[in-house]
Amino acid sequence: MRIVKAGLVYFALVFGAGFALAFVRIPFLVPAFGVRTAELMELPVMIAVIIWASRRLALQHSDLSRRARLGAGLLAFACLVTAELAVACFLGARSPGDYIASRDPVSGSVYLASLVLFAMAPALWHGREGPKPVVQAEP
Repeated sequence: MRIVKAGLVYFALVFGAGFALAFVRIPFLVPAFGVRTAELMELPVMIAVIIWASRRLALQHSDLSRRARLGAGLLAFACLVTAELAVACFLGARSPGDYIASRDPVSGSVYLASLVLFAMAPALWHGREGPKPVVQAEP
């Protein structure tokens, strides 16, 4: 159950950030720079969010194994893809196939790579701040 909770929180953090950034990208960046450039401009921010959120997951659930954190990342990935397709279908009135086919080949490929990073990132951290100093008792 802790893996599910960790995955859902990780998904919510990253999806929420992406959803919020869409309110900047779509009305301001897309008209000024085009879809491809706007999506590529947004990507470094999203990668930073992925790094922050996955590190947060690893630190808060440091007792989980690397495999369990990968499970949380894969659950978050499934939720993110489902949510993105649902938003595209409901707001854009398109089928999932039409949405995927309409993606820019360059920014869409980079986005796909970022999804792989998103799924794997929680397992890439050690799950702790770093080595703890050894405290020796005085004789």
